[in-house]
Amino acid sequence: MTTDTESEVFVEIDPTRRYGRYDELLGSGAVKKVYRGFDQESGIEVAWNQVELGDFANDRGMTDRIFAEVRLLESLKHEKIIEFFYAWVDEEHNRLNFITEVCTSGNLRDYRNKHRHVSLKAIKKWLKQILMGLEYLHTHDPCIIHRDLNCSNVFVNGHTGEVKIGDLGLAAIVGKDHAAHSILGTPEFMAPELYDEDYTEMVDIYSFGLCVLELVTLEFPYLECGNVARIYKTVTSGKRPQAMNKVKDPVVKQFIERCLGQPRNRPTASELLNDPFFDEINDDDDENNDNSNYVIPHFRSLRAEDMIK
Repeated sequence: MTTDTESEVFVEIDPTRRYGRYDELLGSGAVKKVYRGFDQESGIEVAWNQVELGDFANDRGMTDRIFAEVRLLESLKHEKIIEFFYAWVDEEHNRLNFITEVCTSGNLRDYRNKHRHVSLKAIKKWLKQILMGLEYLHTHDPCIIHRDLNCSNVFVNGHTGEVKIGDLGLAAIVGKDHAAHSILGTPEFMAPELYDEDYTEMVDIYSFGLCVLELVTLEFPYLECGNVARIYKTVTSGKRPQAMNKVKDPVVKQFIERCLGQPRNRPTASELLNDPFFDEINDDDDENNDNSNYVIPHFRSLRAEDMIK
């Protein structure tokens, strides 16, 4: 039996007293820290995202982007996008807090590196779910470009094989022309046209192609470049990452190449979902990780007296 002194205690509680924060850090980045939290009403664990607003007191653009992410998350409802629950500003400590869904196994990059023996079929299941999330963002009215899609911004529930897109802090909501103009993202995953400051949601398809490459080869793209300047020069010259040489399956290689092609030639997320590449992936299997068709091996029944002979 666990006593009150042995159980975990919250180090912080939200104004409604529904959510509590534990001291366990799940992850951190340049902008925010993510702690393990708990929803006392639903009885589920959540992610407690915390931003020290004082760190960006002299950067109005950054604070605007942070609050824009919260407003954007609040407006999105899709099973392949991390779900938003609640947000508030702690004025006493000058912090923005927001509660989101937590994926139990962390991000896809760490998960893939931890589980190095994964079938291509399993990888395709992950990829299909990422595309479902992208399709939702790209067909949303107005269109949303993620702009920082990479394996560290995709999250996993390892017990079900479910993946979801998160970290929409650099996302852009664009008008009917679907055009955006800011240079943002993770350099290794940025499409060439993004550097020209004139691009559409097709930059996410390019980034998705490099996610495929990383998941298949277990190598970070453009690792050979060493610095951002060389990455820029290599990417804008149209040169593929050396990791492409490790892709031995011609079908996989062709699929990646389609994603990395010229913007006008890249398929949309919807078109990729209908690509023969995913023919072996059953929707029910992908969505529900359904084990109902699993056949239990037959064992001959034994009487108790037979077992002790």
